[in-house]
Amino acid sequence: MDNTSSTSANANEYLTFTLGDEEYGIDILKVQEIRGYDTVTRIANTPAFIKGVINLRGVIVPIIDLRIKFNLGEPTYDAFTVVIILNIGKRVMGIVVDSVSDVIRLDSADLRPAPEFGAALDTRYLLGLGTLENRMIIVVDIEGLMTSQEMALVEAAP
Repeated sequence: MDNTSSTSANANEYLTFTLGDEEYGIDILKVQEIRGYDTVTRIANTPAFIKGVINLRGVIVPIIDLRIKFNLGEPTYDAFTVVIILNIGKRVMGIVVDSVSDVIRLDSADLRPAPEFGAALDTRYLLGLGTLENRMIIVVDIEGLMTSQEMALVEAAP
């Protein structure tokens, strides 16, 4: 069976990763590379979700722990913990996740709008919920999240 149908023009590829028991997806085009978690240099007076910075081939890269950012409990760092290096705007940054799963392709028909949870959960940075076979993937607007005012990592365009 050939999966390259006319609907593939509406499909996007997402890198999926886990945080706790949930599976998330981000636009694969924003991903530069995937690295094992290594120690970071802590910077004073930064929010708890900013773990610090690393030197990546001469580029100073801020590292954000998404488990802390999304209030998903105390993070643990083990052999499966990885850093996804992203290119957002003109900035390189990394996000710490529990593990990387795979790259999936979702048609727009496979993506459902994120439900509204009221003030309990901020859904501004969720593109929707993707369904693939028996998996539910929370698709994150990683560029919107990383360029948000509360992250203060990428300056807004003048």
